[in-house]
Amino acid sequence: MENKIKWFEYKHLPPHLQTISEPVRELAVQIDAIISDCPQKTIGMQKLIEAKDCFVRARLDTDK
Repeated sequence: MENKIKWFEYKHLPPHLQTISEPVRELAVQIDAIISDCPQKTIGMQKLIEAKDCFVRARLDTDK
């Protein structure tokens, strides 16, 4: 699952977006550590990536 964790990186983002992305990455790392690789885990991680992206976009929308 290590290849998916890279999509949760956040330090390249501005600070106000890091506050959104950091807890999602922490959750992804925890889930990756406690659940064995399987198709459902892959799907769940993909959905978490999608959710993180939505949260970041939502923050961008509220900053306008």
